Amino acid sequence: MDNQSKSSALSRIQTLLDEFSFVEVGKLVQARSTDFNMAEKKAPSDGVVTGYGTIDGNLVYVYSQDASVLGGSIGEMHARKIANIYSMAMKMGALVIGLLDCSGVRLEEASDALFGLGRLYKKQTLASGVVPQISVVLGNCGGGLSVLTGLSDFVFMEDNSARLYVNAPDAVKGNKDDTIAKAEAQAEYGHVDFAGTESEIFDEIRRLVAILPGNNEDGGPVDECTDDLNRSVAGIEKLDAAEAVKQIADNGIFFETRKAYSEDVVTGLIQLNGATVGVVANKQDQLSWKGADKAQRLVSFCDAFEIPVLTLADVKGYRNCQCTEKFGPKAISSLAYAYANASVPMVTVVKNALGTAGLALGSKPLGTDIVYAYPTAQIGIMDAAKAAEIISEDDTSEAANAKLLKEKNAAQSAAQHGYVDDIINAEETRQRVIAAFEMLFTKSVFRPDKKHGTV
Repeated sequence: MDNQSKSSALSRIQTLLDEFSFVEVGKLVQARSTDFNMAEKKAPSDGVVTGYGTIDGNLVYVYSQDASVLGGSIGEMHARKIANIYSMAMKMGALVIGLLDCSGVRLEEASDALFGLGRLYKKQTLASGVVPQISVVLGNCGGGLSVLTGLSDFVFMEDNSARLYVNAPDAVKGNKDDTIAKAEAQAEYGHVDFAGTESEIFDEIRRLVAILPGNNEDGGPVDECTDDLNRSVAGIEKLDAAEAVKQIADNGIFFETRKAYSEDVVTGLIQLNGATVGVVANKQDQLSWKGADKAQRLVSFCDAFEIPVLTLADVKGYRNCQCTEKFGPKAISSLAYAYANASVPMVTVVKNALGTAGLALGSKPLGTDIVYAYPTAQIGIMDAAKAAEIISEDDTSEAANAKLLKEKNAAQSAAQHGYVDDIINAEETRQRVIAAFEMLFTKSVFRPDKKHGTV
């Protein structure tokens, strides 16, 4: 790597990390292959800067690729350097950040380069659930390199020149431009959490690292809470889901994940009483398959890293469309599995929870520890009026049945049957949720002895 290109890769790291904290590892590594005149091509660090440093004092491991070196290709030693960083990160229990700017596998090194990439797949798989992984797409990330983002927990993407794709956009059948590889489209597909300028991305990463645990045994940072623990959140039941989450969070701080992926569910991380908590909240009262997939990803991540989960349920059924029929069964079963499989503290606040959509979103039968409901909440099989239409023989019985079913759907009825722990006023939401998580702090769960599930 020449000095100019190296400074580009290095400067990104130095901009992201605390000043003067970066220590480079593998500085003298260079490509071993001499075929195709490789020996004459100057790339002493094989196109990637690797090392460690800190973000707000938190240890992180980082690698930064540079597309100006050998066409931005990944070779055998390039991959080995990144794999080495992963090994170090897992030993030390610190998260990994990859700054991706690479055109693909280096053709001159043939299978050595290809299997070097395979080694990275293995390392990321081993690291999954052990240390958080962040991928940042700052240039090209194509072909097999796109798998590195899929194996990561959080993905950021520069919204102007960066491209993320499996097949080159001009090679995709029926496609005429590179729109599908840009940040806006990739965020809509659910592959990207945040898109923006390089500066904006680095700011968001610093925000994220500040609230993430370094590893699966860390438990996450616990800061002194500067917000009122008993602060009223009056009117929260009337707010948009994202705004409701901010009302509950300490100082209104909310890191939203995969914001552009689905319209009906909001997910992300907040701090509550100084501790990190994952949040799933309905934005619409019909659950889509994308919303279910988005929610299960957040719950699974939180469970892996011992982060408690708060669910704000307001759902009355599934979205009625062909996409639900195509993808819903798998996505919804994965959502139910994620909740049922989680062993972290879980609290659910119900505005409405009708049908199996309400069941899948953090209900007590799936293992949620504490369930609160608002006084007007409807909890049951389906809307009372619709149910009455189905089971009634005539208009007279329909009116009577609708009244009876509405009573059975009431929060009071759910509480009497043990499906709700308490009925609370909306303005009490923050203080009651904080108290519940504080009580659940030492929760432990015993599971059947098995290797893993298959969902």
